[in-house]
Amino acid sequence: MKVTIEELQAYLFDHYSNGGIDQSLFMKLVEEIGEVAEVLNKKAGRKSTDKEDLQTQLGNELADVIHYTVAIAALNGLDMNNIIINKDKAASVKYNHKTNLEQFILNKRNDKTDQ
Repeated sequence: MKVTIEELQAYLFDHYSNGGIDQSLFMKLVEEIGEVAEVLNKKAGRKSTDKEDLQTQLGNELADVIHYTVAIAALNGLDMNNIIINKDKAASVKYNHKTNLEQFILNKRNDKTDQ
């Protein structure tokens, strides 16, 4: 199953709207970013590890980062889909990328319909 940004935002808004507080969600976000850093340090050999599945741990920690980031956006009424597209367009111009996210997605979708 695939989930869209809009679906995730709606779910997290529903989940946190009766008591989700930006500051507490932000503190959880910071905590999760620290956990991502810890896993990356283990993967790079800067920290010892006990035969842990670091790929799975990294995926789980990154999912937590996305969760709290999108929850904060949802509680503040931000349309992250449009924000991500527009921010990427600006960055593509600024850094002279040959394509931007919107073009990339449209090209991928066109490739699928051409098959």
